[in-house]
Amino acid sequence: MHLFTDIHSLQGFLTAYKYAGKKIGLVPTMGALHSGHLSLIEKARQECDLVVCSIYVNPTQFNNPNDLVHYPRTVSSDRQLLESVNCDVLFLPDDQVMYPQKTLLKFDFGYLEHVMEGKYRPGHFNGVATVVSKLLHIVKPDQVYFGQKDLQQFAVIRQLVTDLSFGVQLVCCPIIREKDGLAMSSRNVRLTANDRALAPLLYQSLQLAQKWASAMSVEQVKEAVARHLAATAGIQLEYFEIVDSYTLQPVKEVDEHEMVSLCIAAYIGEIRLIDNIFLNNSANYK
Repeated sequence: MHLFTDIHSLQGFLTAYKYAGKKIGLVPTMGALHSGHLSLIEKARQECDLVVCSIYVNPTQFNNPNDLVHYPRTVSSDRQLLESVNCDVLFLPDDQVMYPQKTLLKFDFGYLEHVMEGKYRPGHFNGVATVVSKLLHIVKPDQVYFGQKDLQQFAVIRQLVTDLSFGVQLVCCPIIREKDGLAMSSRNVRLTANDRALAPLLYQSLQLAQKWASAMSVEQVKEAVARHLAATAGIQLEYFEIVDSYTLQPVKEVDEHEMVSLCIAAYIGEIRLIDNIFLNNSANYK
């Protein structure tokens, strides 16, 4: 696996592949890799001639400074994991490479960022859009791979790519879960033993909501999920929403939408986790 820490060297290496018409896949990450990330690498490996993974803990997308400080950084083990799945290139820039000067440009994604993550993490998607834009310009990939766990992020990036005509294909890959259903996340390692035992309740709540939705109204399902989680000490529900999978706007009647997603965010102890599932067929989501 080739390692690059600066833009010029990386682009010089990629030039020959581009001229040869090779398909380049990019998997942007913030490190602390797990099987969910590796599934993205493996998907890119199947579809592309060259796979680039970037690891960069982007400070501009953290609205909570404490979260940035404590975000896990495991570069040594990350490199070993990437090599185990035959990743071709690791791009490992630092802040000076990615932000040689303060960025003044601001993104506004309108209705896409006024709900859920955007509502509770103001400025988050501006930071995401900034760093993804930079990575797309630097690597110029043919395809970019993201996980479904960050569904709202995928919707925002899809809008970014469309509005700015990046000419890249986005691929949304299914959530990879632990055996007990907990969605894999780099933040899971920060859970205490007691909190880790509670964390699967988020996915269980989504599964219950999926069943309830066939016999209850949207508001009734939301109330039932809130009551279900309120009965467990140690879990603080931030939001549970039933939304259109593309616009991410709350729905009133699930039958009126082509695809509907159930999305949840909660604090398990001091750690904030998110999860989601599709209410109906997700085979064609992109």
